[in-house]
Amino acid sequence: MARSKASITDLALQLGVSVSTVSRALSDHPGISDSTKKRVWKLAKELHYQPNHLAAGLRKGRSNLLGVLVPHIDGHFFTLVVKGIETIATKAGYNIMICQSNEDVTHERKNIETLLSAQVEGILVSMSRTTRDFRHFEKVRKQEIPLVFFDRVLDGLDVNAVVLDDREGGYQSTKHLIAQGCRRIAHFGGPQHLNIYKNRRQGYIDALLEAGLPIEEELFFYCDMTLEDGCAGMQQMLALPQPPDAVFSSSDFSAVGALQELKRQGFKSPQDIALAGFSNETFTSLTEPMLTSVDQRCEQMGQSAVRLFLEMREERGSKFSPRRIVLQPDLLVRTSSLKL
Repeated sequence: MARSKASITDLALQLGVSVSTVSRALSDHPGISDSTKKRVWKLAKELHYQPNHLAAGLRKGRSNLLGVLVPHIDGHFFTLVVKGIETIATKAGYNIMICQSNEDVTHERKNIETLLSAQVEGILVSMSRTTRDFRHFEKVRKQEIPLVFFDRVLDGLDVNAVVLDDREGGYQSTKHLIAQGCRRIAHFGGPQHLNIYKNRRQGYIDALLEAGLPIEEELFFYCDMTLEDGCAGMQQMLALPQPPDAVFSSSDFSAVGALQELKRQGFKSPQDIALAGFSNETFTSLTEPMLTSVDQRCEQMGQSAVRLFLEMREERGSKFSPRRIVLQPDLLVRTSSLKL
């Protein structure tokens, strides 16, 4: 049977002193004698007493907790973003509480309630793929808790956010494919209500228009950016009377799915169809051929999100205008796109 955790009241009862005396002894208060402090600490050690730092912090009006809400934590991108968040948050004296929405807006709403119940001092969030409204975040705003979005934001929202220049990433990728001699480039795009996918698509379109190439609807494939979606998208492209000679995918996962389908049907990349993904997932340098992708400055994004939260905390009570930090992408060219 699990042993119940000793409380500060248990210590006071066994020692025959007041709770306040025990509390002050544990905090090394100068008004408590050394002999009493030794007795308190000796019993605390014997009973495996652990102070409730959260409760103590709340009594002082602080929890030192920073909530982090992400779609998932099993990929390269969000893992590194969280690493960046933790680096700066720890230095600033905060612990982080991580929740996953698993790309489900219902779960995301529950996550927000959980974080608010934990009395976090701020929330950093990357929205789920299925989130289409802002209502559950209004509760955070009404409680005047600093709220910072990163990576994913609903299009058109005037909020504090740290994002990548996704349009530039899509533009660079497509321009690179054009420079390799590709003239019929397909695009695998994610849900267009999210800024990242809308902007990557726009970069793709801008690069084609700049090169005088047509925008062809049959070369667009919209999906949830999974491995399976990539397979399905490539099947659809290969079934066209004139298949594309390249694919720019808004996700590495769907790009690798496309690569698998190419191999299954006996085609080669980049010889038959060049491929470029987005996010620089770890596996992109392990595939055969290695996958061209866009690095999203993951750790820098997490660090910037915490710094923006800290600025909001310092300026609480004054008028804080929403700020948007835009990071620049880095195209990593690998063999999957090198036709020349």
